[in-house]
Amino acid sequence: MRDDSEWLTLGQAARFLGVAQSTIRKWSDQGRVPAFYTPGGHRRYRRTDLETFLERSGPAGQTKSGPLVLLVDDDEHVRELVRINLEFEGYTVREAADANEGLAAIDEAKPDLVLLDVMMPQVDGWEMLTRMQERYGVGAIPVVMFSGKVDEQAEEQATSRGAQGFVGKPFDLQQLVDKTKQLVPV
Repeated sequence: MRDDSEWLTLGQAARFLGVAQSTIRKWSDQGRVPAFYTPGGHRRYRRTDLETFLERSGPAGQTKSGPLVLLVDDDEHVRELVRINLEFEGYTVREAADANEGLAAIDEAKPDLVLLDVMMPQVDGWEMLTRMQERYGVGAIPVVMFSGKVDEQAEEQATSRGAQGFVGKPFDLQQLVDKTKQLVPV
């Protein structure tokens, strides 16, 4: 007889790993995280399997081998959507909800690429880009800017300020993934 205390529901497992339920569901479907399916079709996760997964993968299930992408956007839904798609492509993704979190994350671990939203409260993406360049040098960390306010000068402005690209929001997710692959191949 199994000990129910060692089994977690989908929601409990997601909280345990620090990821969204959709992420752990995807990992189960890919075979990265073992799951038990109840007769009603619900997933259950053994705590020891999740601990092993964390040891093997690192925080939030990030693979240790993929290039590190820092995603800075104040919209958690955008971050989740982009993160899931980049992780699926083999990238390690770290998220930041604002410029200050983003700069702190860079200080902790220099990313291979920064995906940076222009429109954020307090410190906008342009100011964060400037601060990054002051600390690390122009072009030391590739940056792709994205914004909902798109005009003819947006891409030119991003390039002239030292970014390696610009994508308008709502963006074609594949375009963002392709730009990421172009700048930092997996």
